[in-house]
Amino acid sequence: MTTTPINLNRFRKLRARAERKAEADVNAVAFGRTRAEKTLAAARAEKAARLLDGHRRETDTSED
Repeated sequence: MTTTPINLNRFRKLRARAERKAEADVNAVAFGRTRAEKTLAAARAEKAARLLDGHRRETDTSED
């Protein structure tokens, strides 16, 4: 009944690699966006800021 020795470091590293992969997949879903999506979001934010500034009332702040 002889068994071959097993390398525990190999299994530890495999488990760590699987955990990192799982975390990366979660992050990809949460934060991953394509360049086109980022560009579109930036353009929409800029347009919204321009519209907001266009509707702003001008007030006279000088005191004479």
